[in-house]
Amino acid sequence: MEWFNLSAIWKEISKIRWPKKEDLLENSVQVIIFTGFFVIFFALCLVVISAFLNGLGVL
Repeated sequence: MEWFNLSAIWKEISKIRWPKKEDLLENSVQVIIFTGFFVIFFALCLVVISAFLNGLGVL
């Protein structure tokens, strides 16, 4: 296993492109907005399904 040695590991680590602070902030905001959208979406789905089941007399 030629690749499994410390020099090869450090060589691979040096190839990693770490995100800049601005990119990290932008991606974090996008994830928070996306997550918030799905929270609202699933809450609305729950309200609609609950109202539908109440209308049928199931709940």
